[in-house]
Amino acid sequence: MTNVKISADTNHTFELKNVQMNNINKTPSSTYTIRFNDCDMFGHLNNVRYLEYFINAREDHLKEAYNVSLDHYFKEGYGWVITSHEILYIRPAKFNEAIKITSYLLKVTDDLLMVEMQMLTKEGNSLKSLIRTTFVPVHIKTGRKDKHTNAFMEFAKSVELDDNFTNISLYDRAALLSEE
Repeated sequence: MTNVKISADTNHTFELKNVQMNNINKTPSSTYTIRFNDCDMFGHLNNVRYLEYFINAREDHLKEAYNVSLDHYFKEGYGWVITSHEILYIRPAKFNEAIKITSYLLKVTDDLLMVEMQMLTKEGNSLKSLIRTTFVPVHIKTGRKDKHTNAFMEFAKSVELDDNFTNISLYDRAALLSEE
């Protein structure tokens, strides 16, 4: 196991502990149950709630797969804001249904992260929704766009997918996933 130091700047340092960098899971998944209060009158997950399930799952994946706590970044004065979502609703997620959400980093640059997330049946054999979300780093105290540190870039590059699929549309990506 390797400890990777991520330095926000010379005064703020913290570590990602107990992450095996050579055998890192680039596509973490977790299972959730669709709750009644998140559904519309048809018993389908409300469209806005998809976003919440996806973002909450990504936060869970960061913590569970990489031991990264967004709370720690916030306390250090750094965070990310969402600049865009592109989402496809393919099949409804229904009340009390167990679903699987998988997330992964498609692209990282010094000033953005693009994450793709899939909502699937619990078994993972049928795609329900697909989303691409773009985040930009900001300095909490100034509220201004910031750049990722070299140390963060090193970590992010280690979890970025080798084939990032950013050269195809989300519709084409959904078609590819449905063929798998």
